[in-house]
Amino acid sequence: MSTPPDPIPSAPSWPYCAHGADVAADPVGCRGIRVPGHTACLAHLSDRDRDTYLVGLVPGADIDHRGTPFTEDLLRQLLRALSDPITGKPQMGTAKFSGARFTGNAEFDKAQFSGDVEFDEAQFTGYAVFHGAQFSGNAQFHRAQFSDYAGFRMVQFSGYAEFGGAQFHDNAEFDEAHFPGNAGFDGAQFSGHIRFGSARFSGYAGFDGAQFSGGAVFGEAQFSGRARFRRARFSGYAGFDEARFYGDTEFGGAQFASGAGFGRARFVVASELGPFVCAGVVDLSRAVFEDPVTLEIAARKVLCKRTRWESTATVRLRYATADFEDAVLSAPVAVTARPTCFATGDDAVEKSLLSDGCDGVRVTSVQGVDAAHLVLIDADLTDCLFFGAFHLDQIHLEGHTVFAPTPTGWHRRGIRPTRWTRRRTLAEEHHCRAATTAPDDPRQWRPRPHLAPGSTPKPQDVAALYRQLRKALEDGKNEPGAADFYYGECEMRRHDRTATPKGERRILWGYWLLSGYGLRASRAFTWLFAAMSLTVLLLMGVGLPSHDLDPATTGTLHGNQISLSTSTPDPAALHGTWSQRMTWARAEKATRAAVNSVIFRSSGQNLTSAGTYIEMVSRLLEPTLIALGALAIRGRIKR
Repeated sequence: MSTPPDPIPSAPSWPYCAHGADVAADPVGCRGIRVPGHTACLAHLSDRDRDTYLVGLVPGADIDHRGTPFTEDLLRQLLRALSDPITGKPQMGTAKFSGARFTGNAEFDKAQFSGDVEFDEAQFTGYAVFHGAQFSGNAQFHRAQFSDYAGFRMVQFSGYAEFGGAQFHDNAEFDEAHFPGNAGFDGAQFSGHIRFGSARFSGYAGFDGAQFSGGAVFGEAQFSGRARFRRARFSGYAGFDEARFYGDTEFGGAQFASGAGFGRARFVVASELGPFVCAGVVDLSRAVFEDPVTLEIAARKVLCKRTRWESTATVRLRYATADFEDAVLSAPVAVTARPTCFATGDDAVEKSLLSDGCDGVRVTSVQGVDAAHLVLIDADLTDCLFFGAFHLDQIHLEGHTVFAPTPTGWHRRGIRPTRWTRRRTLAEEHHCRAATTAPDDPRQWRPRPHLAPGSTPKPQDVAALYRQLRKALEDGKNEPGAADFYYGECEMRRHDRTATPKGERRILWGYWLLSGYGLRASRAFTWLFAAMSLTVLLLMGVGLPSHDLDPATTGTLHGNQISLSTSTPDPAALHGTWSQRMTWARAEKATRAAVNSVIFRSSGQNLTSAGTYIEMVSRLLEPTLIALGALAIRGRIKR
């Protein structure tokens, strides 16, 4: 199948040169506007007529060379004719270069345009350099094409600067450019690196739908008016470090395929940031948000180290791992997981960029944060470091909050098999215990790589963290979670050989062994069953008498009076063989005595002296085990 020929461009609206027109190939020919008084454009004038025209130009004159093909030498001649003889700077009034084609380098360095300027649909095949140029009127670069480097450093745009739909196929620089009026880059395409370092946008700055294929640098840029980057596409890294946003900032529907940096940026008036998608890292470290703001971000990682919120904020995240180390919260800040696609986002795009991520929120650190203002909703805190935060007892944990689990399965500690009870733990406990376990076993206590070497918290530090977070969970009516943190606190105190006295550690060891610190009902009831079984065996062996004793009544006759007295002989232990002692009858009696002793009732069974002491011990120990079991059940089911 043959490819259809390219459509022939239509004739321009101005009187054009038509040089080189061909009825078959190009019926229009040269589209350059005719020089006044001539039938050809500047490029196709005779040398004599061109020299006459250029000599007649004065600095500040209005020029119109729309559609004209400029060579590098021809443009140099034109600018020389318009240059001020004292300053040497080209000076023009109204300048029209719409549709012009500049072959070779186009150097407008320090040019001064006192009127409106039109470069709409102009084509620059070489360098396009406007460094230090001044545009006193409106500057139109709508759908202009820059095939090579485009330089606009320190340019002054006094009026409206329109670059909508422009195409920059190589690097472009707008460093220290000043836009006192509105600046429009909507739909512009930047194939190379683009720089707006220290640029100043005093009016509206529009980048809606712009595409940045290379890196985009807006470091130290200042946006005094509204800044709009809606649906912008950043294929390379986008840097807004130390930028200043004094007006509304809109990034709704923007996509960052590599990463986005807002380090040290200041948002003075910003009610929202996002929603946008980033396949890399969104760095908000040391950024400042002065007004109430809502952040909506879908990214692999969000860094908020030393970020300062001076007012309330809501941070809605998807797929993200967030780090809030040393963040400054002057008002409540809520961090929550967004379960569905953002309102102006594209779920298909999010999944394509973040296909290997979980759509939850994983918080890795709140160290150094005043947790009294922090609200974590539906957050995964498996790897979260709390050590160094303060007011942790006032942190708000809401929704489905996930903490790190204990190691799973059976493990060996020397020759003794060990199985860790399942509970919620802090990442600090994993760090603390990892030094005593095999580092190559993924089922053991695992250190997290983001902890700095030498900063492993001590057991007493972890115990303090558990104690504070337990209070926070209790205030939130999360009794099961608080119970797990009480267990963790006691565990750390039991393993602390520095701050916990040996006697206290032994008491904790016994408390752990009997009932898991009053939180493991199965352990308490197991010990109860064992204690009752031992009581039954001891009673059968030495506690029950050899036979049931019948009371004996004796009487004494004193004249007409008879004195009667009834006594029961002391029970004697059975001294027969074990087979004689271990009978079903004796088992029934011993069981009845043991069960009665649990509820502080006398069994009514005659016992030997040894049996009496055995019953006394069981009446003290076994009800205690029942109480511990009941306490453990209450701690697990209370809400």
